[in-house]
Amino acid sequence: MERLIIFALVGLAAQAVDGSLGMAYGVTSSTLLVATGVAPAVASASVHLAEVGTTFVSGVSHWRLGNVDWKVVGKIAIPGGVGAFAGATFLSGLSTESATPWVAGLLLLLGIYIVARFVFGKPPVFIPGRRPGLGLLAPLGLFGGFIDATGGGGWGPVTTPTLISSGTLHPRKVIGSVSTAEFVTTVAASVGFLVGLAGQALDWRIIGGLLIGGVIAAPFAAYLVKHLSLPILGGLVGSIILVTNGRTLLRSFEAESVAAYGLLFAVAAVIVAVAVRKVSREPAEAPEPEPTSV
Repeated sequence: MERLIIFALVGLAAQAVDGSLGMAYGVTSSTLLVATGVAPAVASASVHLAEVGTTFVSGVSHWRLGNVDWKVVGKIAIPGGVGAFAGATFLSGLSTESATPWVAGLLLLLGIYIVARFVFGKPPVFIPGRRPGLGLLAPLGLFGGFIDATGGGGWGPVTTPTLISSGTLHPRKVIGSVSTAEFVTTVAASVGFLVGLAGQALDWRIIGGLLIGGVIAAPFAAYLVKHLSLPILGGLVGSIILVTNGRTLLRSFEAESVAAYGLLFAVAAVIVAVAVRKVSREPAEAPEPEPTSV
């Protein structure tokens, strides 16, 4: 029961972050699971099985709040599912020893991407009147799905910043549409893991805890999209991901030292300080233009 409660809290926190940033549920959850010694493939499988429920609730919540562009969802979800199934099959075939540093390194890169996008990046410029086309959405979905399954997370960090940077869809609609399309990629990845890990036992307390916490947080997270300071949230989440996965890599390569840990925490402190300073200087957000069809 204690483990169930712990992972429910992990799922709640991760989904609150994911629904607000449009990313990082899988990255946050997988980072914590791998750090506690769970095999990377089992960690990713657990996260994706839990996300079947959380992404469904998140998608419905975003839809009801008007955050979803269904044309974008339709073009990115199917390629995302194909990539996720392929990634799950690939990760299931790796040994734990070889997969741990690979996954930690991938999660570290995703953490850096989150920090770069939300703390050091410039505010997105939205140009109304267009939507991203299939030429961008199909390969983006394929790549994002593959990275998501192999890293235990990554769908949001790959797809959300790319679509926001394109300037063809309002950030609120990007987050809602990406979160909704993630349901398809999650189902595909889960099927791939269940096939690839047929001989390994999954801990249903982990899956159940992540699911319960995520479902509770999903409606609240969709609401936060309009009200939360994204630089501070991105800075906090990115810092946690950098420190945790940096620790895993140091252990994998037997390079642990006081100086190395001191550097990790110093970098995290600087990131949070920059995020706070950025928010204090941010102008008020302009009203959202009405969306138009292609």
